[in-house]
Amino acid sequence: MVGFICILIAFIVICLLLICYIYIYNIYQTYIIRINEAEAFIDTTLRKRFDLLNKSISIIKANTKQKTEVLEIIAKLRSKKLSNFDLDRQLYDAINEFNHYKETIPELKNNESFLKIELSLFESESEIVAARKYYNDIITDYNKLVRTFPSSIVAKVSKYPLKNYFDGKDMNDDIINDFKL
Repeated sequence: MVGFICILIAFIVICLLLICYIYIYNIYQTYIIRINEAEAFIDTTLRKRFDLLNKSISIIKANTKQKTEVLEIIAKLRSKKLSNFDLDRQLYDAINEFNHYKETIPELKNNESFLKIELSLFESESEIVAARKYYNDIITDYNKLVRTFPSSIVAKVSKYPLKNYFDGKDMNDDIINDFKL
C-alpha cells in the first residue's frame, strides 16, 4: 500500500512538472510567433521605404542637371543581403541624402510625385519607430523568460537563446560603448 502511494505521488509530481513544462514551452512559442510577426512588419516597412527611395531616383534625375549617380546608397543596396537592422541604417543614410536633394533642388518642391514620396517616407518613419518599439518590447519579455526560473530550464532544454534588440545591441557582451544613435 505504501509503495502504491509513493508511485502515485511520483506519477502526480511528474505529471505536474510535464504540465508546467508544456505551459512554459507554449509561452515561448507565443513569443517566437510575435517576434516573427514583428520582424515581418519591420521587413515590409523597410522594403516600402527602399521602394520609395528607388522611385525617387528617376524623379531627382529628371529635375537635376547632374550626371553623377543619384542616391548611390540605394543603387548599392540592390545587390546586398543585409539584416533588417543594417538595412535600416543604410536607408536612414539614403533618406538623409534624399532630404539633401529636396533642399538643394528647388524644382523638387513643386513636383507632385516627389512630394507624395516624401509624405510616404514620413509616414513610414512613424511606422518603423512603432515597429521597433513593439519588437524591442517583445524581446525584453522573451529575454526575461529565458533568464528567470523556472522558464530558464525550459529555455535550456529547448535551446532558446537570448535575442538581441533591434538596434543590434547584445546586452550580455562586454562592450559598454555600443549605444547607437
